[in-house]
Amino acid sequence: MTSALSAVRPSNGPDAELAARAARGETAAFEALMRRHNRMMFRTARAILRDDADAEDALQEAYLAAYRSLGSFRAEARFSTWLARIVANEALMRLRKQARRASIVPLSSSTGEMEQAPDVQTEKPDASAERAQMRRLLETQIDALPDDYRTVFMLRAVEELSGEETAEVLDIPVATVRTRFFRARGLLREALAQKIDVACEDAFSFDGERCDRIVAGVLDRIRGRSPN
Repeated sequence: MTSALSAVRPSNGPDAELAARAARGETAAFEALMRRHNRMMFRTARAILRDDADAEDALQEAYLAAYRSLGSFRAEARFSTWLARIVANEALMRLRKQARRASIVPLSSSTGEMEQAPDVQTEKPDASAERAQMRRLLETQIDALPDDYRTVFMLRAVEELSGEETAEVLDIPVATVRTRFFRARGLLREALAQKIDVACEDAFSFDGERCDRIVAGVLDRIRGRSPN
């Protein structure tokens, strides 16, 4: 039976305590755990599946699986790592099912996806719009990373998991995490540099109207007439 204190304060306490309460049937405690780790878990699923709706579906199924398996959680491990492992497994299972149903875009095609990134040039956007645009650009380039690299990058760079934690979540050697993370950062830098180069070509554009206006002004002064 849920105590009055736990019913009133379901989000208090460390993960291990909440997990223990949830294992005893306190759904409010499990809700608190989901809300506490929702962003990281969604990003984990999204990094693997590259689709918001698929990631949400996978996350819900993973949460249900985690709830049913709370009795196997051992407090000596970080709950977020344990949960992320379940989320990653669910997302990877869905990815394999997708591969069986239809052909998966080859990793080498990621360059083509990069071309769909939004143009970084706008007419003097305010700070909020500029941040949103840069975020979209970064998200597009992260999505374009090869699958293995993208997942490692999200866990290491975005969620700031350690190499050991990332290795545990993905069930791969720590050395593999280091290699993939290094390569992912390199690919991301290259892709962003290409976008910046393209943007630089259009920066401070000197269109025909501006050219005509300057030339006309100079000619007017040469001819001794006041500019309009």
